[in-house]
Amino acid sequence: MSGAESGSGGAAPEDGSEGVPARRRAADGYLRASFPWYGLDAAFTGPRWLMQVGTGADGTVEHGATGHGDEPSVKVETGTEERERFAVVVTVASNPVRRSGDGTGVLEATSVSSAAWLAGSGLLSFTWPSQLDHSLRDDWLDQQTETAWELADDLEGPAWSRLSLPVDGVPMPFHYRETEFGWVLAGATPGGMPLGAYGRGLSAYGLGFAVIEDIRTYA
Repeated sequence: MSGAESGSGGAAPEDGSEGVPARRRAADGYLRASFPWYGLDAAFTGPRWLMQVGTGADGTVEHGATGHGDEPSVKVETGTEERERFAVVVTVASNPVRRSGDGTGVLEATSVSSAAWLAGSGLLSFTWPSQLDHSLRDDWLDQQTETAWELADDLEGPAWSRLSLPVDGVPMPFHYRETEFGWVLAGATPGGMPLGAYGRGLSAYGLGFAVIEDIRTYA
């Protein structure tokens, strides 16, 4: 979080955001994207909320997530607490192989694997196994994040199954895997834009995705 957003320092933000609610500022980040955002379709009638966007070195918005259902929190699970019921949709910009912003290298093209990696690591960020104490969670998270990366790079492997889900009303193939902490999906829109999702407590098999007409309705 920048100093302007966190309120640190004595100077007023140059972008005029002083006094603007945090959720409004979050929506502004999504509005800077050059691609459409996706969420669950109209069949989902629960709460919807914004998460965060990811940007490149030059500030270009490259991906982001929208939440549905209960807002998850990282907490120690006792094993008896009811976990939150949520689904998060990850939208990834369609980018070909391209030069880095400083011109010193080449950035890989985004793909369904990109969506799988973002979804897998996103689920881990809201997971805290009950058998771990605070001092061990970082080691566990590093290990699981590496595993999520390897799985995202092997979408045809045995860890993934296939299912078809509607995207803008069109049945689309998705890669799907379950873990003890929730589920992860990765596929694409009819136009070829990578799309991911993760969640728990809500069945992935009944989901449908649709372009969000006005991202500000999530704020």
